[in-house]
Amino acid sequence: MFNKIASKSAFLWRSNNPNTRHHRRNDAGYTLLELLVVMGILALLTAMATPQVMGYFSKAKTQTVQVQIQNIGTALELYYMENGSYPSADVGLKALVEAPAEAPRWNGPYIKKAQNLVDPWGNPYQYNYPVANGDYEVFSLGPKGKAASTRVKFSGG
Repeated sequence: MFNKIASKSAFLWRSNNPNTRHHRRNDAGYTLLELLVVMGILALLTAMATPQVMGYFSKAKTQTVQVQIQNIGTALELYYMENGSYPSADVGLKALVEAPAEAPRWNGPYIKKAQNLVDPWGNPYQYNYPVANGDYEVFSLGPKGKAASTRVKFSGG
């Protein structure tokens, strides 16, 4: 029992040693300078990676537009097979979701939701019929919502 008390007092004596306490205080955490350096490195890495990630988002939206326009083209072909003509430009792509007066044999909806007629940038897809060769044209105005020569389009007929 004496050994137990002696070892306990030795432990207390060591923990009260001023040199030991000072040493523990230095190891307790990081300095402000170390934290700032780490945050600076993280900010630098983020700044370098952000343009690359944004490029992926832009490319993904363009690919989404291509797939959606192909789906609209397929729906227009089904509309044509059942009604004998494509929807007029006045009725537009809404004819794929709601029955227009000009289509008595309408058997839709050919597209489940009207939301599928909006591109990833929130602009409605554009539809022209007839175009110069008698076909239809479906296209997106792109991220700025303005007509551009680089627009994604699909012509069919």
